[in-house]
Amino acid sequence: MPRLNPVPGRAVRNSSMLLPVAVAAALALGACGKKEQAPAAPAAASQQRPPEVGVVTVQPGAIGLVTELPGRLEASRVAQVRARAAGIVQKRLFTEGSDVKAGQKLFLIDSAPYEASLAQARASVAQAEAALGQARGLAERYKPLVEVNAISRQEYDNAVAAQKTAEANVAAAKAAATSASINLGYATVTAPISGRIGRALVTEGALVGQGAATELAVIQQIDPLYINFTQSAADALRLRADVASGKYKQSGNGGADVSVLLEDGSVHAQKGRLLFSDLTVDPTSGQVTLRAEVPNPQRSLLPGLYVRVRLEQAQVEGGVLLPQQAVTRSSRGDTVMVVGDGGRLAPRPVKLGPAQGSNWVVTEGLQAGEQVMVDGFQKLPRGKPGDPIVVTPVPWQAQAKAGATGPAAPAPAAAASQPTPGAPAASRPAASAAQ
Repeated sequence: MPRLNPVPGRAVRNSSMLLPVAVAAALALGACGKKEQAPAAPAAASQQRPPEVGVVTVQPGAIGLVTELPGRLEASRVAQVRARAAGIVQKRLFTEGSDVKAGQKLFLIDSAPYEASLAQARASVAQAEAALGQARGLAERYKPLVEVNAISRQEYDNAVAAQKTAEANVAAAKAAATSASINLGYATVTAPISGRIGRALVTEGALVGQGAATELAVIQQIDPLYINFTQSAADALRLRADVASGKYKQSGNGGADVSVLLEDGSVHAQKGRLLFSDLTVDPTSGQVTLRAEVPNPQRSLLPGLYVRVRLEQAQVEGGVLLPQQAVTRSSRGDTVMVVGDGGRLAPRPVKLGPAQGSNWVVTEGLQAGEQVMVDGFQKLPRGKPGDPIVVTPVPWQAQAKAGATGPAAPAPAAAASQPTPGAPAASRPAASAAQ
């Protein structure tokens, strides 16, 4: 019998089984191709849509030029209560840490020796007055006698001289009595000024005033308070020159407003005023000392406290406040990106004044109603220099940082002009390219 070859039959059966598998694979590849091609149309549409950027609208107005400087609080009046009479302290008449009035009794010093001295001085006055009466009577009796030559002229002159000597003795005795009365008054120590008194530096039974005026307590007047702070002499002179030239307007009625910023970040409710600027510049630091006065009716501020002083010395008329991140600073000048008609982005040179916190004061270069780009530089497309860039402007607001209680401060202008580490390469270079 002839042998049958099983290979051809098996080949037929295998080919019939591979056909459905090939069809299924082709359908799967087709489906994958459709899935990969589906997002192509939306991606192309997103590339054609102008990117959204944050802008602020220019609103010129009067802007106060505020300088923040470190300072220390100081009592407006300080009096050291000292013992002007020597003796033993018998009693303290005030409560430590309380408010006292001028003339209020504070300490009692043993006054017995001073009372005796006063009594002795008064007795000397009486004795001198008696001697004066006797001398005056003798001179009056000698006067008619000398006119008729009943006595010699020398005797009359001696009587007149004795009278004058007695008058001088009376004056000296009265002066001694007055001095004794003053010393007796020193035995009662009173407050020289009104203010808050600190702790007592002596106790009852202490011997004071022996050889030196012993310090008993200290009174400080803390309403109002003085603030002593320093400012760069160059900045002060430049500001005065700008005010004199009319570039800036002097703030207030020839003075300057002062706000006190405490260590916890809060602002004192009462505003102060600048009193004076020192005439001498410290040669070691180039700083000039200034003093301000701030009301303290609630006694919430204490002498010696470290504070930050916000000093407004001048105002810019028609100035504009811009976040620092909106300004590009370079050796060629300062520029901002302005969104014009149709969303076209164009650079604009500006002139800057001093920094105000996280903002720049723009003095020239912008008009009311213009929109300045602040955020979204990383969204700008790359292009050749001179190519128009179209954007969609949206109102910009500072984003609050995580855990912060207020708006996040914009990046400094110096940092904004450089690419941020880790950010896309087209973040700020794109703005430079548009220029």
